[in-house]
Amino acid sequence: MFQRNIILFASLLFVASCQNSNFKTTEKQNAYSFYLGTYTDGESEGIYKLTMDTAGHIEMLGLAATTNNPSFLAFANHQQTLLAVNEIRLDNDMGTVESYQINDSLKLISRKASGGAHPCFVTANNAGEVLTANYSGGNIGYLQVKKNGELSDLLAVQQHKGSGSVVNRQDRPHAHSVWFQPNSNNIIAVDLGTNELWISSIDMASNKFKPAQQAKVSLAHGAGPRHLAFHPNGNFFYVINELDNTITTFSISSSKEIKLVANVSTLPANFEGVSNTADLHISNDGKFLYGSNRGHNSIVIYEVQKDGALKLVGHQPTRGDHPRNFSLSPDDKFLLVANKNTNNIVCFERNSSTGLLTFVDEVKASSPVCILFEK
Repeated sequence: MFQRNIILFASLLFVASCQNSNFKTTEKQNAYSFYLGTYTDGESEGIYKLTMDTAGHIEMLGLAATTNNPSFLAFANHQQTLLAVNEIRLDNDMGTVESYQINDSLKLISRKASGGAHPCFVTANNAGEVLTANYSGGNIGYLQVKKNGELSDLLAVQQHKGSGSVVNRQDRPHAHSVWFQPNSNNIIAVDLGTNELWISSIDMASNKFKPAQQAKVSLAHGAGPRHLAFHPNGNFFYVINELDNTITTFSISSSKEIKLVANVSTLPANFEGVSNTADLHISNDGKFLYGSNRGHNSIVIYEVQKDGALKLVGHQPTRGDHPRNFSLSPDDKFLLVANKNTNNIVCFERNSSTGLLTFVDEVKASSPVCILFEK
């Protein structure tokens, strides 16, 4: 009898252990983690890692890598490698882009020239092609990243020329972001200074930029394009314009021709004051588009109509100053905002039916400017 009870007790312990293990695994799978890029001209020391539970509560884990002005982050090699720009200007008039091996912390693998001064954006595709946008350099750079995370030397530079106007930062080129167009070989570079989209591809034989047949698309005078977001259906994309506080809808034809369709304001009609837009994201289902206003300090919310048109839903205050970058969680349940001037990251729960946002939590972080979720 005693021996039978021992066996039964051991069996119960085993079952309890398995149940507890499964709970932890499920909890881990449902939790979110993300990296934070910052400006390091204050208390910040580089790139940080944070977690968020399934209820939207955020926890700062700590410094993942010490580096200078890592203002924009991206993944490469199926999230085995983290890329970061150093928004600086060196003696050779170039900033740098870094690659990190992702473990419990970040291990620096390589650091290469970005192609121009003050790089403010980086992206990579599954083929290992890496693009940087250099704001002060007015150009985009092209590198490659190996499977081990090592970056190549700078392979090519697309230098922009011209101006959108003679005032308000449009007297010369200011490349602000660059994007791989889905289902296309095209690359779209967004230049705030020339007030244009620059469209090209990469000649794989020569590793050079090749202008597309439709090489440029102009925006409304004084718009100042900054970032863009592609609609999941591939028929539309949206550009957020920093200087005139608008969002422009573009259509993409079956022949890949890009046409400007409409402009909408990101600000309430009665707003008085200074404000500039920053970031733009669309929900995975393509039903809602979000943009950030620095000055009005809000997230503007639009419902996307079937024809791509934008219907204003409302404005959500960001509970902080200068909301530069923001990000949707991988499952679209939450929207996190990086308020640079008030040193806080704020989490909102997102209603998938209405698009509206509800405050959940916030955490302190010094000069936060880029949120990158692990998926």
